[in-house]
Amino acid sequence: MQLNEALARLNALGDETVRARNARNGADDNQFGVKLGDIRALAKAIKANHALALELWETGNLDARLLAILLMKPKALSADELDRLVRSNAVPQVSDWLNAYVVKAHPEKEALRQQWMETDHPMAARAGWSLTAERVDKNADGLDLPALLDRIEAGLATAHPLPQWTMNNTLANIGIHHPEHRARALGIGEALGVYRDYPTSPGCTSPFAPEWINEMVRRQG
Repeated sequence: MQLNEALARLNALGDETVRARNARNGADDNQFGVKLGDIRALAKAIKANHALALELWETGNLDARLLAILLMKPKALSADELDRLVRSNAVPQVSDWLNAYVVKAHPEKEALRQQWMETDHPMAARAGWSLTAERVDKNADGLDLPALLDRIEAGLATAHPLPQWTMNNTLANIGIHHPEHRARALGIGEALGVYRDYPTSPGCTSPFAPEWINEMVRRQG
């Protein structure tokens, strides 16, 4: 499939309600408003196509970038190329898909994690904290968890909203998966109050760290 055909397919799938919702969540007018399920179905039909993915990304269009992420081959990107992709986006939905499907599958993600944990760039920092949250959950060997808690305690409340979200995820994961640090994680979350009043859909766990930690620990039995 060529770029023009892919964009035409996305345009045909556009929906005004989705466009309005995307705009409320930070997207600009460069979008068609395609439902996420329709983007996934289109990606499945096209199959992996790294060259097309890069062309779609360069359009800057929200839906094209989401489709691009599903078509990319993470190992075909250099670390510098991936860093550029992360920094060239400003939409949280795109960031979260890029982190989930590309960044976390990249062979140099640990080196990138360390680099992004020291940057002031909001999206790169969001990606760095996302990778750190994953490591806290799956493989915390080599991480200084008390130092991470120190950093979260000092910076979470005043952090840029983009990295604040994944920094909070890291706090919650420390409390959920590392009982020896749970009391401190709960205390930090309670004292800072970040996301205490965040609107949560019925049946969903609150992002307020103390509620999140306690609920996940309860589920673990």
